[in-house]
Amino acid sequence: MDADWEVEVGGRAPVIEALWPGFVDLRRSPERLSEIAEAAAFPALADLLRALNRSGSPLWTAKCDVWEAAGTPDAAAGHLAGLACYVDLLPVEGQVFAQWPQAEVLCRAWIARLAPLPLPDCSLELIVRQALAGAVEGFGVTAYLSGTGRDRTAAAEALSAALVAFAGAIPPLAAPATAAAKLQ
Repeated sequence: MDADWEVEVGGRAPVIEALWPGFVDLRRSPERLSEIAEAAAFPALADLLRALNRSGSPLWTAKCDVWEAAGTPDAAAGHLAGLACYVDLLPVEGQVFAQWPQAEVLCRAWIARLAPLPLPDCSLELIVRQALAGAVEGFGVTAYLSGTGRDRTAAAEALSAALVAFAGAIPPLAAPATAAAKLQ
């Protein structure tokens, strides 16, 4: 799997607005998954959202989407079909990462688990960005996953494989450092 991460903060960089008017809290109400049209249309995304929001997961999700991605050139076949999605991720503890290096730790762990996987038609990009969860400000991660193939069916299979791998590699979050913990 082609996997990488980066930080995009400040200036005109996008901000994750977690508690937006259409927000569905899957952590508290997993039965509401059917209300998310993207998950209903793409079962592998529904499975990923279940995994990310399950009890015991260190994360919760704020938004997601799936779309037809621009095909990539291939010398033998012309263009390949592409399908992509994104999911905004935030930590359960604190609702946002207080500092961007905390999100970096998560990204590095996920990339280390996924980059070696033999999924050549899949890619993952994790982007640390500013996040708002109501009045709480900090940082979150947007995960962009994509799959390519000779046609839409193959691209959907590749994206599904990427989503399954991503769900299977959810890294645990380390406990946040507190003043008391630093003294021990």
